[in-house]
Amino acid sequence: MTDSVRAVKAGKRERLVDAAVQVFYERGVEKTTIADVAKVAEVPVGNVYYYFKTKDQLIEAAVGAHRHRLAQLLDEFDRLDSPRARLRGLIAGWVDLRDQAAQFGCPFGTLASEMDKRPEVLDAEIAATMRVLVDWAQRQFEAMGRSDAAELGVALIAAYQGISLLTNTFRDPSLMAAEGDRLARWIDSLEG
Repeated sequence: MTDSVRAVKAGKRERLVDAAVQVFYERGVEKTTIADVAKVAEVPVGNVYYYFKTKDQLIEAAVGAHRHRLAQLLDEFDRLDSPRARLRGLIAGWVDLRDQAAQFGCPFGTLASEMDKRPEVLDAEIAATMRVLVDWAQRQFEAMGRSDAAELGVALIAAYQGISLLTNTFRDPSLMAAEGDRLARWIDSLEG
């Protein structure tokens, strides 16, 4: 196989995974068909089965994509010079996506909740992805010298997941903005 053929195949698979992430988020896993994903990816439906034999394999790839994107985002925040700045950057990122949250909820939290209701659950993969975020937050609180870093990490992520749900339920982006402000003040109050 030539390098150009490999690149086309990799590009098609990547487009399918990106489309699956988008469509699962906007429509939900249960309402999404393989044909929906193929249409958004601009790939013939038959080609989807070359890369993913089942919808579950496509879901698993979407979960992997979430984890990869989260790792990239956290790497960007890790370049900031203080744990306070990193945590505030995370919060600002959430607030920037408040309109999306109002319409669809948290991209990964929504998927995690929906997957828990399916018989073919990807429990380990879902938990590992959420764990990346919780552990990262905990490390930031540890770097701030907090002995209660584990609890604070969970509290931060729980606050975000809760406000994502409320923002979506009430279709009110201002709720996310207000909670972002509150969380930023909370982070500031925790630093020495």
